[in-house]
Amino acid sequence: METIANSLLSATEQDAIIETRHAMHCEPELSNDEWKTQQRIRDTLQRFGLNRPKTFHKTGLYVDIQGLAPGPQRSIAIRGDIDALPIQEARDDLPYRSQVPGVMHACGHDMHASIALGTALAFHRIRTSFSGKLRVFFQPAEEAEPLGGRSVAEEGLLRDFDAAVGFHVKTDLPAGMYGARTGAVTKSADQFELKLIGTMAHGAKPHAGVDAIAMAGAFINEVQKIVSREMPFDDGAIITIGTIAGGEATNIICPSVCMTGTIRTSGAERRTLLVQRVREIAEGVAAMHRGKAEFSCKLGEPPVINDAEMVERFRRLVVETVGENRFSDKMSPTAGGGSDDFGFYSACVPSIYFWFGSEERGNESGVHTPTFGASDNLLVPTTELTIRYCLAMLNS
Repeated sequence: METIANSLLSATEQDAIIETRHAMHCEPELSNDEWKTQQRIRDTLQRFGLNRPKTFHKTGLYVDIQGLAPGPQRSIAIRGDIDALPIQEARDDLPYRSQVPGVMHACGHDMHASIALGTALAFHRIRTSFSGKLRVFFQPAEEAEPLGGRSVAEEGLLRDFDAAVGFHVKTDLPAGMYGARTGAVTKSADQFELKLIGTMAHGAKPHAGVDAIAMAGAFINEVQKIVSREMPFDDGAIITIGTIAGGEATNIICPSVCMTGTIRTSGAERRTLLVQRVREIAEGVAAMHRGKAEFSCKLGEPPVINDAEMVERFRRLVVETVGENRFSDKMSPTAGGGSDDFGFYSACVPSIYFWFGSEERGNESGVHTPTFGASDNLLVPTTELTIRYCLAMLNS
């Protein structure tokens, strides 16, 4: 691969970015099982002279690059996630397609990790020309608990840092474009479990029992009214019932129903309220039907909140280096509906989570689908932009 003009990446660094992406895509690993990926990244770092990466969350790595030039001593972190998804890839046109049955990089984490790697390699090579410190996280378990982002926060790995940078491929943004928006850009994601308890009886004598399926039906109908009648429209709150199980026979009044689901909101101040109201609806419906409710909720990732000043700095950089028509803060109506454990980073320090577009002919599928794909051509330009942005942040 030729070194591009005015590039901050050497030809060997560019090659390492592409090679890492292909290797990760060929051999994807699920959340909390990224052992080969961890070793692959460690080996590449060490090949370029970064000999002391540190381990976190068992399968994660981070590496610090200390600038040697005089100047402001700021500390900036960037995150590249490394885990894959339990999806069977259906892209036979890719020479680097997954070789692991039922597992694929369907969310672009192979790209994110490769961009983070290229940034680390470049900063190590130019360390005499900047001041401050860059910490690069190769973070496991973004997709499933226990979450790697939570470990970053709980282990104090962002203590005394000034800012954090995250990024994500975006399939409804044209390839070559970049996006960012101030404020909440994802939602929190809290997982709940609910058991509705009734009393078994013969199906011919429903009055002798308490029907847990009737309770479940009432709960499903009532719980959505929290969103439609109690939450501001611009919050975009979402309550999802993902699983439901109950009943033992066609002629028996069901004694219990178990459900699991997620509660999402972009408003940190409404997060507790939403969980409280789902609990109250469950308990109220159960009481109305003469039954009982057992409700529990596990807090997941908080919403990702973008810092206004960091977004404006990113916008200016895109306009100056890529072109005015290559930046967008106009996201689709469904943008921000998902979640990302980069929210743990933005809860610790001012942060930006920017998007790089991937939509082009042959790559139109959304993330978390068997036909997701994105071109290698996005990697070097996005890594370049990340390097320049982090340098600007360190020198500010």
